[in-house]
Order: sequence, then structure tokens, then C-alpha cells
Amino acid sequence: MAASETAPFGVSAASKGGGGVAGARAQHGQLAVAGRVHDALVFAAGAVAAVLVLLATASFLSPMPVTNLVAFRSLPVSVASTSAASAAIDADVGVRGGPGAAGRTFYDDSRVSYAVEVGRRGGITGWDARRAAWMRLRYPRGLNATAAGRERVVMVSGSQAPPCRGEGGDHLLLRFLKNKVDYCRLHGVELLYNNALLQPRMLAYWAKIPAVRAAMLAHPDAEWVWWVDADAVFTDMDFSLPLHKYKDHNLVVYGWNKEVYGERSWVGLNAGVFLIRNCQWSLDFMDAWARMGPASPEYARWGSVLHDTLRGKSDKESDDQSALVYLLSEHEEKWGTKTYLEKGYFFQGYWVEVVDRLDDIAARYEAAERRSPAAAHLRRRHAEREHARYAAARNAAAAETGAALPGPAGGGQSGWRRPFVTHFTGCQPCGGEPNKIYSKKSCADGMNRALNFADDQVLRNYGYRHKDPLSDEVRPLPFDYPAAR
Repeated sequence: MAASETAPFGVSAASKGGGGVAGARAQHGQLAVAGRVHDALVFAAGAVAAVLVLLATASFLSPMPVTNLVAFRSLPVSVASTSAASAAIDADVGVRGGPGAAGRTFYDDSRVSYAVEVGRRGGITGWDARRAAWMRLRYPRGLNATAAGRERVVMVSGSQAPPCRGEGGDHLLLRFLKNKVDYCRLHGVELLYNNALLQPRMLAYWAKIPAVRAAMLAHPDAEWVWWVDADAVFTDMDFSLPLHKYKDHNLVVYGWNKEVYGERSWVGLNAGVFLIRNCQWSLDFMDAWARMGPASPEYARWGSVLHDTLRGKSDKESDDQSALVYLLSEHEEKWGTKTYLEKGYFFQGYWVEVVDRLDDIAARYEAAERRSPAAAHLRRRHAEREHARYAAARNAAAAETGAALPGPAGGGQSGWRRPFVTHFTGCQPCGGEPNKIYSKKSCADGMNRALNFADDQVLRNYGYRHKDPLSDEVRPLPFDYPAAR
């Protein structure tokens, strides 16, 4: 199976990685180069209530078809009057929106389809101009920035509609979802969680493409759409996407230029997490990507092409990751020049390289905050709404500590900074059986440890933390934590 192997929709994908080193490479999508490693519960009452209410109306298990897609608003608005409500809506969705809005937009064009229709001639054209026209109509004074003053980002994730086969799988999916809800709430990102199969033939890891494409049309005000696999955990709640790095690019993927463009290795990147700009280039790219998938009449031929072209690919299945490597390396001028292969931080870190270090990372952060007189202001208790300012101050302080917390912000294979995203590729929490190179215990403990590690960063705003790294119990934090223990 491809490194982007979570089967978020439809049927669970079968493991193809095999055992031993070759199997490990196939499963986690990290390239092992000889002689080196690649550079490569207490919820707060309100948070619990919000998540449970939303899930009650939009459960994975709900038989109602309209509840397969759930949008979590990152910046809920509290209003006290009709006029205040109207002002809040105007600020959020534009002063000229609504059923009676004047002017026709792409939404009124019957030829514009949300669906991925492989083999259909045409598709959406002129998207950049259509999107700009919609923005001018709905936001004549310009689009309001998010709370962080950044380009708007919509995160898309999802899982299969039927209940998980694996014991405890649905509970794990809930915890993975809570992690994403927490991150999005803290960073002003809107989360779209989908378990509807939008293109019946695009199963498993291919299902992400129709979901991302539909999100672009449903959110023309978003500059970026961010796909995150269901089994990926945000393990640094302070880190924000460095969007300024990607101003000249349309696609961001975790990977390595040498392995993709030079060696054409099928594990030169990982497609489980990617950031894609809402523009015509991206729609065209996803159409090309989808034409290599199971909805295409040439699906079998593409499997043979990928097997014969890409280094290390042992099967003849056309998977999303191999197809992505092929498109970038075969058409570098068309697609590769606008793609940023991010290896400067853990845009998604392979869990085996991460989880055994999390306890030490947490201890180092506590020690740096406890010992430094300059960090005393960071220990002040504060409202969660102030998270962005405290996160920026904590990251600046971490960078200044030098030897205490070396490494890049967002983590990496060297240093002791928190990893931004930890991806549990190969563990198959919903399917119930991890790839044979991993034990159930190692996956279960790893997921629990990473989720608690992240949750402690959130619970601190509520005055609690987990009793220990693998415990569901929490304990209250003393005043001036961690100086006082």
C-alpha cells in the first residue's frame, strides 16, 4: 500500500508493504538511505459538549445521508441581538450574500460540477476569474482576514462511513477528530470532516481528491485547502503553517527533491498530508491526478506504468502516492515547479521516529520554561483566545534557548522541538490490524502517547494535564506551573 495508506472512505485498503525493511519503507513512506536516516479526559465542559453535540448530529454511524459531511467552525460567534447577529454574519460571509443576493456567480452555472468526472471533456475553466468575481460581489470592501490576519485555510479530513472493524477503532477516530478540532479552534482554521464517498469508484486513499475538490468550490473565500489523513495527530499545538514560504507555490507535500526528481522513488514523498492552493492550477492538477485512479478506464495501465517507472515499487497498483511522484517527476515543468517538497520541519513525521521521544521533548520544554527567568511571563494563566500570542512568544523563547531546545520549529529528525504532525501510517486504527511490521501494542501505545501529548498542551489552558503519558486520568495543575510542581 502507498505511504498515504489510511483508507478514509469506502473500504479499507489492503496492506501491501510486506515485512522487513522493504515493507517498512512501503508502509511509512520514508526513504531509508544506506548509512543514514532520511533528512527527512477530561475535555473542558464546553469543548466536550460541542464535539458530542456535533457528532450526535453528524456521526460516523448515522444512517442519515445528509450528515456525512460536518463543518466545524473555528471562530464561533456569540451575539446578543438581531442587529449584532446581522453584523457578525456580514463580517463573516460578505455583506451581499444570501438567497436574495444580486449578481450571478459560478454557483448559478449548471456546467460547474462539484464532482470529479474522470473521462469527461472539459471540467472547470476560468476558476481564478470566477472565484475573484464571487469575492468582489460578496466582499466589495475586501475579504476579512482571519483572527491571525492570515490567508484563510480550510482543513479537510475524513473516515469511512461504516463502523470500524477494529476494536476501539471508532473511539480512536473520535480522539483523532478531537485533536484536529482543537488545533483548528486554536488557529482559526475551519475543519471539514467528511465520511461520504463522493466518487463511488475512488475508494480508500483516492477518496481525498473528490473531497478536496468539492471543498474548493464550497469555500471560494479560502486560499488554501489542507488535507490531513484521519490517522495524523497534531503534536505541536503552537506551530502555525509558514504560509509565507509557499507564496510562489500551489502544492505543499512532505518529501525530498532528490528522491522525487532524481531517483523517482515511489516513497520520495508522502501524500497523507498536503496543502493545495484554491486556484485553476490545482483543479487541473487534481484532474490529472484523478485520471490515474480507479475511476479511470486506464487504471490498470497506469499501475503497470508506475511499476515500470518508479524505483522500489513492487506492485502494479496505481496508488495516490505513486501517481503523485510520477506526475511531478514526469512533468516537472508543468507541475513540479509549483510544488514545494517540505522537509524543513515535520509537516508530517513518521510515528516510529517520533513517539519514543515525546516524553523527553515534554520534559525539555518544561525545564526550559521552569528555569528561564525570561520565561516567567509565559507561565501566566490566560484565556484560550489568547493562544496565538502565547504560542508566538513560546516559539520565540524556544528558539532562544539554543542547546536546551535545539532543532527547527515544527520538529525534525534532529533536535528536540515538538513535531508538528505525527502520522500513524501503517497502524490502521479503524481497520483493526496494523501492517505486520508493527505490533498492535506499539501502535496503540504510540497513538495514545501522541494524543495525550497534544491534549496536555490544550488542557493546560483549562488548568489540567494527563496523570501520565498513557493515562486517561487528568490532574489539576498548580499555580505558576511548571515552576511549581
